[in-house]
Amino acid sequence: MYGRQGVELSRSLLSGWVDACCRLLSPLEEALQDYVLTDGKLHADDTPVPVLLPGNKKTKTGRLWTYVRDDRNAGSTLAPAVLFAYSPDRKGIHPQTHLAGFSGVLQADAYAGFNELYRDGRITEAACWAHARRKIHDVHVRTPSALTEEALKRIGELYAIEAEIRGMTAEQRLAERQLKTKPLLKSLESWLREKMKTLSRHSELAKAFAYALNQWPALTYYADDGWLRRTITSLKMRCGWSVWAAKLPVLRFGSWRRAGSAAVQPDRDVQTERSGARKLPPLCP
Repeated sequence: MYGRQGVELSRSLLSGWVDACCRLLSPLEEALQDYVLTDGKLHADDTPVPVLLPGNKKTKTGRLWTYVRDDRNAGSTLAPAVLFAYSPDRKGIHPQTHLAGFSGVLQADAYAGFNELYRDGRITEAACWAHARRKIHDVHVRTPSALTEEALKRIGELYAIEAEIRGMTAEQRLAERQLKTKPLLKSLESWLREKMKTLSRHSELAKAFAYALNQWPALTYYADDGWLRRTITSLKMRCGWSVWAAKLPVLRFGSWRRAGSAAVQPDRDVQTERSGARKLPPLCP
């Protein structure tokens, strides 16, 4: 915009403006945090972001954490919202700090840093089927077999049920899952455990099956909760990765401080997109 007017501004100056704006928006970020982290159900994920170290041209990998409140799949009319939080590394203390006041169900991947959140019973773990399926699918792509094909077919039947009940009320979804999903899950667990006996524990397929079985209670929790989704993948793509996909070539936050402030911008962009309102002009240079 400035370039069209013949005005040359450095990227560091523009980044400083973004930083200042984000600081002014901090009260809105606090209000958003209160809304997203309301007790109930939450989806969580994270992605790496490269950050320039102060004083030199080297980069270090920070993390951008994504927390999503969205119950529209279960017929809710409450506005969806997304909260982004930055940290300089992926230590478990960061999600533990972010979710210190949250109680309810957390649907996330099997990242060990989340485990401490589940110890006192304040937060219940619900796993993501997309992660479990992907491990089996990756083995199938490399070395397809009757076992990988059968496993994917069985998981596909679970996906088909979710497609049928999308948009139903939480009560209706729960009833359908109790009737249709739970028997399939029970059969799938028995099948996986039986096939594990025939595989070398060092094989890639055994590891993929073990990934699912090791978190089976969390993977099957959704069958007893009509509000939950089966996966977090669609939310992750819409709310986390999609926000930054077009910016990855220039995603080099100028400092740790600016990286933290920059988490405010995807909050703003995604809230606009998910509410159906016209997207605002970008804050970043």
